[in-house]
Amino acid sequence: MLTNKNILLGVCGSIASYKSASLVRLLVKAGANVRVVMTKDACNFITPLTLSTLSKNPVLSNYSDPETGSWNNHVELGLWGDLMIIAPASANTLAKFANGLCDNLLTAVYLSAKCPVYFAPAMDLDMWKHPATQKNISTLVSFGNTMIQPGYGELASGLTGEGRMAEPEAILEFLSNELKKKLPLKGKKALVTAGPTYEAIDPVRFIGNHSSGKMGFAIAEELAALGASVVLVSGPTSLKLSTQGIKRIDVTSAEEMLEAALDNFTGTDISILSAAVADYRPKDISLNKIKKDSSEFQIDLIKTPDILATLGKQKKPGQVLVGFALETNNEEENAIKKLEKKNLDFIVLNSLKDEGAGFKNDSNKITIIDRKLNKETFDLKPKTEVAADICKKVLDLLG
Repeated sequence: MLTNKNILLGVCGSIASYKSASLVRLLVKAGANVRVVMTKDACNFITPLTLSTLSKNPVLSNYSDPETGSWNNHVELGLWGDLMIIAPASANTLAKFANGLCDNLLTAVYLSAKCPVYFAPAMDLDMWKHPATQKNISTLVSFGNTMIQPGYGELASGLTGEGRMAEPEAILEFLSNELKKKLPLKGKKALVTAGPTYEAIDPVRFIGNHSSGKMGFAIAEELAALGASVVLVSGPTSLKLSTQGIKRIDVTSAEEMLEAALDNFTGTDISILSAAVADYRPKDISLNKIKKDSSEFQIDLIKTPDILATLGKQKKPGQVLVGFALETNNEEENAIKKLEKKNLDFIVLNSLKDEGAGFKNDSNKITIIDRKLNKETFDLKPKTEVAADICKKVLDLLG
């Protein structure tokens, strides 16, 4: 959920600031871009060098760089962040936030931030319980900020009670869960097919095609990023998923892909079948390697199952079914026939005539045609961006 998110981390003067190092490391490991803003007091507890090294970005604590005189633009920082976390959030800084005080860079960034703000309080028990602190927290929550509940345990004073900053792992889980709640496909189930199928001739040879699976993998990643629970049925490919949580089922033949698709189609909200399934397979498969004994060799072929048509017949109201059409001639005419014949909600057309599109490339150029024959053509772009265009169309259909 945090992949490619821009995260502003505010660090205040607290013994708990040592936990900020672990938090930065976990955020970066989760794929986030992290920029740290520290109060001057925080620098007494943990060095900016530590957090700069872990975040791979300069750590800021002043309005300007004392050596170069360059301005650390708090407005720009506030606009850069997709979310802002203050961890640890001291009683002093919480009071400043609640009352709009702006006497350091962190408070200026907070007042400039347009993104969701989360704060993880860290203080001693009596400070935590004080009515002033509780009032400030209530004020911040009324502003739309979100508190990450402090933990219970031994505190720096020797007392035992509430006030410990939440552990970095707990903060990471909290943020991920919060982001999931806001995703448009949260609670939706998706099925994606990708790659080629290989239809065996003998134990060594097969009938296949040049599909790399890149388009299908990009679609699966995008659906997961939008909150869907994704099952990816993949033909033979060397590709790896970068998103955790996608269920991957590896298959080889069209029969195996059909079986896996049918096993997962019931109850699925979205099915996007981008796999380049072989249309024919050998009627008979030799158990042994066929020897090169003659100048000619003939293979009898029979049709493989039509996975898209099979799912189209089983599709129920509310289910979105999307197919692909890779054409070399009469592109739109052939795509529309496939759209109507296989009961699709829309079809993604691409042509081998378009330079930079099609198999193995990292880019693609598509046209989307829906059931009403509305047509939308997109420019050549990376397959990750094409996947976003396709998923946006799905979101439009789901309302």
